[in-house]
Amino acid sequence: MVRAVLVRELDGQVGAAVEDVSEELLGDDPVRVKVQYSTLNYKDAMVLRGLGKLVRSYPHVPGIDLAGEVVEDATGTFEPGTPVVVTGFHVGERHAGGLCEEAHVRPEWVVPLPGDLGLRDAMAVGTAGLTAMLALRSIEEQARSDRSRPLLVTGAAGGVGSLAVAFAAARGWKVAASTGRPQERAYLERLGASEIIERSEFSRNPRPLESERFSAVIDAVGGQTFATALAQLGHGGVLASVGLAAGHAFCGSVMPFLLRGVRVIGIDSTLAPLEDRRLAWEAIARDLDRELLASVTSEVGLNEVPALADEILQGKVRGRIVVAVGR
Repeated sequence: MVRAVLVRELDGQVGAAVEDVSEELLGDDPVRVKVQYSTLNYKDAMVLRGLGKLVRSYPHVPGIDLAGEVVEDATGTFEPGTPVVVTGFHVGERHAGGLCEEAHVRPEWVVPLPGDLGLRDAMAVGTAGLTAMLALRSIEEQARSDRSRPLLVTGAAGGVGSLAVAFAAARGWKVAASTGRPQERAYLERLGASEIIERSEFSRNPRPLESERFSAVIDAVGGQTFATALAQLGHGGVLASVGLAAGHAFCGSVMPFLLRGVRVIGIDSTLAPLEDRRLAWEAIARDLDRELLASVTSEVGLNEVPALADEILQGKVRGRIVVAVGR
């Protein structure tokens, strides 16, 4: 038996609690990992509340991220004691996840921790930071514009947005941060934002083309924010789409593509190739400001997880939440 957050469904109602669960519930994938840390993302909150039809069967162990040490690998890919991180591949959705003292995963899901990146820091980064770095690397690989204009991050006070601001600033970008929470100005400036933009500036139907304002965009909001930011991209700019907090639909124009040669890239951190993940984690380990990360990270134990779901869904949480599984 191992200790875990367990999500159950009863009479159509979904609830979560910390319980001792049988290892059989964790599946029979060949890599056994002793989980030391997990984290909480928006998708985790959805799973905890039974939203979005992400879970196929109950009872279920949530947690889309985990970091720990390999206990045993029946495939021989990893030596026992290897520190590793696992994100994506529907772990915590279709497969038992990281909010548990042990996880059973497949070797092709596992990334050995690079450099001196610790397990706790890896989860302070988590899927949110991996998504941000995948977006930033894609922009830098494909953008044809210079950096004379800022890189815009929307939803900047959220998990992905916070780390996107920090990583972009660390890699030499001038960063404009858009948020609907003006009280977070000092927080975003500490992360590296040089300009704070009220979210309402983008919550509208844009003209087909607007003044060239940004060299690149990392958009975690979608909807009309996506469309307005696209209309304000400079020539050769790139928009990396990483979220849809304001909805999946938008009303826009093809003119930015035809007259400015801009590009839109979708960032799928769930099924991103292992090599892309490895390179992103190496970049994270290299660019990460550990002290800054610590200042925007809070830590909770397993018992505190179920109560946090509503706060995350309501957008009341900023920065990152690390779950100390053994606490």
